[in-house]
Amino acid sequence: MIPISIEAINKSNWEEAISISLHESQVKWVPTVIESLAYAYIKPWDEAFDPYILRQGEKAFGFFYLSYTPDSKDNYWIGGFQIDQDYQGKGLGKEALYTILEFIQQTHHQCQVVSLTIEESNAHARKLYEKTGFIDQEMDNQEGEMIYRLKLHERKRNTR
Repeated sequence: MIPISIEAINKSNWEEAISISLHESQVKWVPTVIESLAYAYIKPWDEAFDPYILRQGEKAFGFFYLSYTPDSKDNYWIGGFQIDQDYQGKGLGKEALYTILEFIQQTHHQCQVVSLTIEESNAHARKLYEKTGFIDQEMDNQEGEMIYRLKLHERKRNTR
């Protein structure tokens, strides 16, 4: 399999990023890339908000953002994670998530906990995150989304 890489969104690749699309039934579960880029400008939740493209070779196939407080140990949130509809069902979601977690560990050494939210009706995402080691915190955020967390030091590396 061609390795997955992560690339910060910038003026040379933003158009590729906004071309990433989901199946109609998935749109309700995740912000669009355009919304996420607006969040990156506004930073509604944390001090830092970094949007990224996921690539396999030259092909952009996914997107996510990292919202966080710099130098914190436990305020890192993965959001907007999505795989383009043309690339779904090929195992890229799981591989991309492992790559994202490795990326966070490499670029934010102090990070010990990564969090994310999931719409309760998104059973597929819940299954993916639970397989990866995220644990349901049995609490919701203000939008009613379920909060999941993963302690990075407890995560087994190479458990793909």
